[in-house]
Amino acid sequence: MRIASLVPSATESLFALGLGDQVVAVTHECDHPAGALGLPRLTRSVIPEGLEPQRIDEMVREVTGRGEPLYELDEPQLAEVAPDLIVTQALCAVCAVSYDDVRTVAGRLPSKPHVISLDPNTVPEVLDDLVRLGDAAGVRERGEGLRAELRQRLDRVRDAVAGEARPRVVTLEWLSPPYAGGHWVPGMVEIAGGESVAGEPGRDSRAVTWDELAATRPEVAVAMPCGLYAEEAAQQALDHREELEALGASSIYAVDAASSFSRPGPRLIEGVELLGHLPHPERVPAPEALSFSDLSAEIASTVRG
Repeated sequence: MRIASLVPSATESLFALGLGDQVVAVTHECDHPAGALGLPRLTRSVIPEGLEPQRIDEMVREVTGRGEPLYELDEPQLAEVAPDLIVTQALCAVCAVSYDDVRTVAGRLPSKPHVISLDPNTVPEVLDDLVRLGDAAGVRERGEGLRAELRQRLDRVRDAVAGEARPRVVTLEWLSPPYAGGHWVPGMVEIAGGESVAGEPGRDSRAVTWDELAATRPEVAVAMPCGLYAEEAAQQALDHREELEALGASSIYAVDAASSFSRPGPRLIEGVELLGHLPHPERVPAPEALSFSDLSAEIASTVRG
């Protein structure tokens, strides 16, 4: 089977299912695993690179407000790779090519590919989609096996923090302006032994005010700007050090959102493990190779100094 992936989380899931040798093309954002890096790219963003976070948010609102897509699909390249299966999503217009556009283009391709859309809103739905994806690719048993393995890892975190105090946690999917993490993120916090006090489980991430966040009385604040890695997340957090300090949280972290929070694929489990490790390092080991920064002391000293 020849598979085209139009969303990074699907690319990661396909490789985790042992289907990497059947993936023939991916998106411009697919940077994991290493095997995806050399594959043809099918998309590009209409948002220029190098913009400040506030300007990115403004342009996204401008483009979507005009009813225009944020991503362009390379139809000739897609036709050339001749997929049998296209994996996409309809959950978020900011995250990938429009689902309707994909269906329209797929209908014109000589290969007549099947199109599957993965649109999970919760951690269990992310895991169930591994089975759906495996089934669509003819390897349902692999999907079931991977789901079982990841469930076991989640259970280990849940068991490790059982009985411990549950810190009040604010997750920030963007900081300029602030967005409270939604969809699967509140569930990740809950499994890791925390209480999500801003984002709503299974619902879209939502714009909030700093005063609204402060009113939730968080004990932990986690900066996880969508699509950014740990170093970029830390810089965005430090650019908002005064607002973060004013939340009153005793612990402030910047995490590798692109790897283990933004993309609803297998690496979300590493994100849960990290969320469990931060307040309970003696109970939950830090996941290997997942970067994060503890900014608590730096923000406090800079603002108060």
